Amino acid sequence: MNQVGEPNRFQGASQYVLDEELSKIVNVSMALEMPLLLKGEPGTGKTMLAHAIAESLAMPLIVLNVKSSMKLLDALYQYDTLTRLNDSRFGDSKREVSNIEEYIRMGKIGQAFVSDCRTVLLIDEIDKADTDFQDDMLDVLDQMQFDIMEIDKTVTARNRPVIIITSNAKKDLSDPFLGRCNFHHIAFPDPEMMRMILNVHFPDLSEELAKACLHTFYRLREFRGIEKKPATRELINWVRALRADPDFDLKAVENGEIPYLGVLFKKSVDMNLAIQQAGRARK
Repeated sequence: MNQVGEPNRFQGASQYVLDEELSKIVNVSMALEMPLLLKGEPGTGKTMLAHAIAESLAMPLIVLNVKSSMKLLDALYQYDTLTRLNDSRFGDSKREVSNIEEYIRMGKIGQAFVSDCRTVLLIDEIDKADTDFQDDMLDVLDQMQFDIMEIDKTVTARNRPVIIITSNAKKDLSDPFLGRCNFHHIAFPDPEMMRMILNVHFPDLSEELAKACLHTFYRLREFRGIEKKPATRELINWVRALRADPDFDLKAVENGEIPYLGVLFKKSVDMNLAIQQAGRARK
């Protein structure tokens, strides 16, 4: 088992601003070989953390995007019966039809288990799955093995992956699930942290433009009735859009105008609410 002080300690990545508390829980989770459950509103960097860990520690990243209809078996492996049927009918395949193992395809968890090197396994939006999926999945991750019934074979992980699990907190997770994970809530970045994030993406960003964009961005997030508040990704794209516009007027933004609202808001109702409230605020 790796200790926190060893060379594979996670200390951030080129495009990820890491606070000290998050760094500690990531490294403790790796040392204890426990999944790390991340909660927080969209745009707080939960998913990007797994990408940053993979980049920093030079590990392959495997992403399991959880769907509401997903069964655990889909994440472990699939038996491709259709291809086997076609091979048996047409007889022009190099595969041996009688060998069922040739038709077993690993799912995302299975891929992490059979990888020759240690991987980062991101299980994204676990709150979309039902409770049985969640608890059964952690059984597999605890044991680091699962059975392939069709060939009576047990797959055991060659290397224990670094497991990052995200939740948007849309649905409560079971107590047994929570008890088997380390937990960290990623709060939405405050203006100071967001300025650091902008610095990473735009090293030459002027203080005047950064100040105007941040002021407008946090003001928009406070508007009443907004269903999908603009998040970090939207802010970065908005700054990119403003810098790409040769006719951009910084003074206009400083005076309360909001160009390219479609970059910040992705729903018509939110955009209309923003236009109304921004107009009232300028009067």
